[in-house]
Amino acid sequence: MQWVGLPPLAAAVSNAGGLGILTALTQPNPEALRQAIRETRKLTSKNFGVNITLLPTINPPDYEGYAKVAIEEGVRIFETAGNSPGKLIKYFKDNGCIVIHKCTTIRHAKSAQRLGVDVLSIDGFECAGHPGEEDIGGLVLLARAAQELQIPYISSGGIADGRGLAASLALGAAVGLVIHSKPLLLDFLPVRARIWEPDSCAQLRRQYTRTLKKRL
Repeated sequence: MQWVGLPPLAAAVSNAGGLGILTALTQPNPEALRQAIRETRKLTSKNFGVNITLLPTINPPDYEGYAKVAIEEGVRIFETAGNSPGKLIKYFKDNGCIVIHKCTTIRHAKSAQRLGVDVLSIDGFECAGHPGEEDIGGLVLLARAAQELQIPYISSGGIADGRGLAASLALGAAVGLVIHSKPLLLDFLPVRARIWEPDSCAQLRRQYTRTLKKRL
């Protein structure tokens, strides 16, 4: 999660038995990511990964620089998302890495499968961040993924407890799931206090109201 995927959270998730993820673009430059990776290693002896999201922008970040630094620091699990990840995926696979790619449609999932990713993250419309432009819910996507994909996939979006896990497993997401928003309740995250501030809550309500009105 952008601005939240920092060393304390990544380490806590890995120490608890999950796969913690550092978000590369939360760091201002590749060298800052290097320091974040080293800080995370001080907090956990478990595996963790790095997310690199390719955003549509006039002045793109140094994606290759972030990837190179992470490889140099020994990271071997990467999560990619966004536009045209083929070049990064090839670089990671050439260096013996595991690649998880986030997809919001089965069409994109099949494309990533052809590019050689190891695992797909099937992100329904309930998912945090940018849930794509098709507005397809996770139940529909996961059921279709079970029919059409040949590699393992995990579920993402709208999952917060064991019932969500059970539903994901029933829909074929046999290797795991992604939980985004629930960690925001952790006391040690700076963002937690901001979320519950009255102004922040009011702003979120206004934002969702505007979104619903536009859709209607």
